[in-house]
Amino acid sequence: MTLPTKIRPAHADDAKSLGRLGAMLVKEHYRFDPLRFLEPVPDLPARYGDFLVSRHKQPDNVVLVAERDGAIVGYVFGAKEGFDYMSLRGPAGVIYDLLVDPEHRRQGVGAALMAAMLEALAALGVPRALLFTADKNHVARDMFERTGFRPTMIEMTREL
Repeated sequence: MTLPTKIRPAHADDAKSLGRLGAMLVKEHYRFDPLRFLEPVPDLPARYGDFLVSRHKQPDNVVLVAERDGAIVGYVFGAKEGFDYMSLRGPAGVIYDLLVDPEHRRQGVGAALMAAMLEALAALGVPRALLFTADKNHVARDMFERTGFRPTMIEMTREL
């Protein structure tokens, strides 16, 4: 039986749970490519949790959590951005993070977080949403495409 999922705005009391999940995100990306992504550090959960809570307090930033039976099992972080001539785009809602605890994946939590984030970004008046995902993160890429995203850019990295 799948537990009901409640999507709600994050608040300061969520810092520890957000940090745990954010650290998972960093570790997962570091495994994909340790030269490109941040290396996990011992105090990463506390730092990431504080970061996400601080972002939620900023205008035009959105941090939402997925809660099941009183526990935070996922989150999504995004913000409204203006024109960006370096990436050749106009105003957009940018989704920076979306993570679901592995024990709760493939149960609709990610799709529920995405739907709530898209609604929040639309309320901020942006005409489109965009996101970035690791090339090797096929599970996330599949979910993003199922929720209507299409590939538009490819990041390439070279060590100097």
